Amino acid sequence: MGVVRRDPGLQPERTRLAWRRTTLSGTVAAVLAVRATLHGGATAGGLVVCAVCCLLWLCFLLIAQFRIRRLDRAAPRALPPRLAAAAVAATVALAVCAAALIA
Repeated sequence: MGVVRRDPGLQPERTRLAWRRTTLSGTVAAVLAVRATLHGGATAGGLVVCAVCCLLWLCFLLIAQFRIRRLDRAAPRALPPRLAAAAVAATVALAVCAAALIA
């Protein structure tokens, strides 16, 4: 039996683009959170929520970079469940924090 080579087609590229789009969306949410905090007058609570938004964005950015780098391999493995759960949690928490600042 010969070694079966994987023909990934465009799937890794689509996955890479999806991670980049999601990272861009998180960046926009974090920037808008900073803007909302500074525009309306910085309060202690607003600064804390803004800092949490920025920290969540940074966590998601690190996970996304890890995944994008792994997609460059010939046979990339699936994202570990812990990192996938962390990415989902960071995305949802970032959205909630950004919404709290806007409201």
